[in-house]
This record gives sequence, structure tokens and C-alpha cells, in this order.
Amino acid sequence: MSFTWRGPALVDDEVVNVGPLALIHPLLQKLDITGIIDRHLPPDPQQELCHGQVLAVLLAARLAQPTALVNVAAWASKSGADILWNLPADKLNDDRLGRALDAFFEQRHSILGSVTAQALRLTELSLQRLHFDTTHLVFYGAYESSAARPAVALDELRGNDQLPAAHITNGYLTKNHMLQVGMTSAMNEHGSLAVFSECLDGNRNGHPAIREQYQLLRRHLPLPPELLMISDRGTFSADHVARLLRHGHHVLCSVPWHDYRALYDEHRQSLTWRKASFLSMEQQRRRQANSALPREDYELAVVNHTLTDPTKQEPFACRVIFVRSSADAKECQQRREQNIAKIKAGLEKIALKVQRAHPRSDQASIARQVVRLLGKRDAARYFRWEMVPLAAEEQATATPVGRGYRKQTHRFVFTLDAAAAQADQGYDGLSVLVTTAPLTKSADALFSEFKQQNFVELGHHQWKTPLAVCPVFLKNPQRVEALVSVLQLALQAYQVLEHSYRRTVPAGSPMAEQHMTAESLLKQFQVCGLVVRQSNYGRVIHATRLTKRQREILNQLSYRTPAQTLVAVLRPAPTG
Repeated sequence: MSFTWRGPALVDDEVVNVGPLALIHPLLQKLDITGIIDRHLPPDPQQELCHGQVLAVLLAARLAQPTALVNVAAWASKSGADILWNLPADKLNDDRLGRALDAFFEQRHSILGSVTAQALRLTELSLQRLHFDTTHLVFYGAYESSAARPAVALDELRGNDQLPAAHITNGYLTKNHMLQVGMTSAMNEHGSLAVFSECLDGNRNGHPAIREQYQLLRRHLPLPPELLMISDRGTFSADHVARLLRHGHHVLCSVPWHDYRALYDEHRQSLTWRKASFLSMEQQRRRQANSALPREDYELAVVNHTLTDPTKQEPFACRVIFVRSSADAKECQQRREQNIAKIKAGLEKIALKVQRAHPRSDQASIARQVVRLLGKRDAARYFRWEMVPLAAEEQATATPVGRGYRKQTHRFVFTLDAAAAQADQGYDGLSVLVTTAPLTKSADALFSEFKQQNFVELGHHQWKTPLAVCPVFLKNPQRVEALVSVLQLALQAYQVLEHSYRRTVPAGSPMAEQHMTAESLLKQFQVCGLVVRQSNYGRVIHATRLTKRQREILNQLSYRTPAQTLVAVLRPAPTG
């Protein structure tokens, strides 16, 4: 048994560096991770440790020092996690962690929803506006038991054990084994907060991802009326928009340009363009510093439009917001000019090869070379080419240019439609958004909210770097998905830490302080020790002195210090 004790120094002291756990332990207590998991997963009387304790330590390991399951026990002993959570490190073997993940899988969506409710209380964030995006996670191993999910009717989709594990399979354009993960986040001025996630088959696209995610959100979170869901063009469909409208919710979604080019052409002459108020942080800096660097901006134009609900075959109103980016327009023009020049130079080289009657200049070979040169470049459609047979007189006078060469039999001719290239400049920098948001919300405000979609992508980055989601290897797809859900909790805790700190920063503080990241906060606790001594009573433990900055952070967050944690979790040392 462990004890806390303060007194004169004894011999054979051992200093354990708990490091960032000094911040992570009170953070997870604030989120009530152990309590929430145990309320969903009643303890097994045959297990010495409850699932909540085991998974809380696993979550702490991902936040502090990501490690394989087989190494968690050694990490807990070395890092002092066994002291802070007051449990035997040797009980955290990979078999025990695996059984905890098995149990977690059966209630994963319900647990995510409950932890989100607590995170929303801590951050005072609202679910009124949600952002959705997908990312992929790469895995090692064969996973031969993994199988594609069967189709489930939306009105039957409850999640948890009713939804099988996602299929770990090759992606569309890669041989890597992967899962897709749909992530929904809430936003405010302090950044994003991941509120829900769901694993999807590795080869699924955005349409089923947002359809299933929305249904799970409705099941497990108290979605408010008039909610606005924002997502990228891979998720857009009239069916998605209509589905949300039927439940009193709204959509703001980017859409494929080619689907709305005709609408743009129809209204092109009557569009009223207005400059958007949104500016990136870099563009704001350039203006504040009166920089000579280019000043880019956005313009918006709105068209009222009608879509049809594919299910009910009923029309519904929406707004189409055309967006013109000056930066994207310059980039499009530059890319077009570069591609035209590259294709033209390549075609001229092919023409010379045909003129010299190169051995690989027959019609089939030249066709393959042209296709390879044009590739998928948009500029390819400006060019026309053909192999023109030489007249008999021309062939008779032709002579081989060298050994192994044939007589010239064809002429390679190509043309560039400069007028078409010029006409396309009118579409440079254009993109499209579709929304069903009330008219009281301006296109300018909606566009500013849409640009915060970048925060969701930052969450994907945090998932894959400081939290080190991949590579992962586990025994079966159920445990893989359970671990991904635990990592969702880790990302959520990570972002709660950022929100909690930024909300308490005094007004007028330096920008670096106002935008402090969880990664920077955790780095402040790289060294934070506990002194462990062996006595006749067992281990006697007390905390070392915090640095000034460490104490400031804990006080600002109203978190327990390591000394206060020891008093709360360990029995006091006997006196006398």
C-alpha cells in the first residue's frame, strides 16, 4: 500500500518524474472519465481493477507518451501513473487492457456522448453549429476477421453493439490498410472541440459518413433546433440537405463546382458581388503591418435556388453562395499557363519524334505518349491532335535519319484553343457553397463560419501527431475501433485543456498567451517529480516543489497540484 508523508529526508530516495501527468490527471478528473466509463460498464467482481481505471490510464498514456498496449504497464511504473491512479502497474498488462477495450466497444458511442456532455459543461460550448470532416487512419496487420459493414436502415441506427466494427481494408487509392473516421466538432473563438466520432469502412466516402454520423449525433447528443451543420463537398447531396431539414436542422456545405457552373452562367451578368469580411490571420497581419506583400480577399454573390428532396420528391428553398478568391484566381491562372506550356513543349517533342520516324512513333505508341502527357490536367481539353498521313509523293522523298529509323509516314499535328483557355479565366478562383440557413444569417457571416472548417483539420493533425494515433496493431477490428474511440476521448481532453486555459487568459494578454496550445502547456510539465521512499510501512511519497510557471498554470485552471492529488488518492503516513 502507498502512503503520503512529509518529514526529514531518508536514504535511498527515488525520484519519479510524472511530467505531464501532473496536468493530465486533474484534467481527466474534471472530465470524470473513470466515473462515466464505470457507469456505462459495471465492474466485473472477478476483476481487481474497474474498466474506468484501466482506460483512464490508457488515455493518459496516449496524452503523455503514446506507447503500445504491451508497454503500458512498464510506462505506468516508470512515469508514476500507478501512484497517481493508486493501482498496481503490473495489473495493466496488454490482456487486461484488451478486455477493457472489448467492454468499451459495446458502449463506445454512449460513452462518447456522455463525456461530450461533460466537456461541453467545462468549455461552455454550444452544439448550435457543428463542423464535420473525415480523415483516415493507417493500420498494420492482416485483420482477416474484418468484414464490410452491412447496410443498416437509418431509423434503426443506434450505435454501440448494434453497429459492427468498421472494415479495415485498402483505401481507394492506396494499398495501406485503413479506417475512415468521421469527426464532428463544435467551435468558438477559442478553437474547436471534438464532440463525436465514428469509424467507417476504409473505402467508404463522405455520403454514408455524414449520413450515419448525423443519425448517431441525434441518438447520443441533445441537438438543438435550428442547428447548422457545416461540411465539405464530399458530403454534399440533396438527400443530405433534405434529411437535416426534416429534423429542423440546416446545412452549410461546399459543393462540386461543375454541378453549379450552369447556374453561375445563368446568373453571371446579374450577380452582385460584395467583399467578404473574413480575412486569414496572415492577411490580417499584412494589413496591420502595412506590409508590401500581396493583399488577398474574398468576394461573395448569392443566388436563391431550389433543390428537390429525393425521398419525398418535394422542392425546398436554399441559397447558393458563389465565392471568388483573389489568391485562388492567381493560382489558377498561373497553374493553367504552366500546364499549357508544359503540354505544348511535350507535343512539340512528339511532333519532332514523328518527323524523324523514331522507332516508337507508330500511331499506337504516339497515342499512349500523348495520353500520358495530358494526364488529368484541366489544360488538356484546350488541345487537339492527330496523326496525318503523308501524301505518296512526300513518303517517296522521305529518307531515314539514321540507323534503325524508318521512313516518315505521318505528320503529328496539334492545335491549342487559346479562346477556350481565355474564356476559362472567368471562372478562376470560384467555388460554391449551398445553405438552408435562415435569411437572418447573412452570406458573409456564413462564409466566416465555413472558413473555421480548418480547425477540424487541425484536430486531425493533433490526432496523428502529438497523440500519435498510428501506426496501430491490435488483435481484432473491435479492439481497433475501441482504441480509436478512446483516442477520440484523448483528443477531446486535449482540446478541453486548450479551451479551459484560453478562457481564463486576461483580456489584453499577449497573443501567444491567448492562443496557448495544449502541447505547449504539457511541455511546461516535462519535469515534475515525486519522491518515493521505502519504509517499514511501504512506499512513502511526497511531491517535489513546482516551478513558478507550473503553479501558475494549475492555479489558472483550478486544477489540483500533485501534492493535493496525493492527499486525495493515498492514505496518510502513520505518525508516532
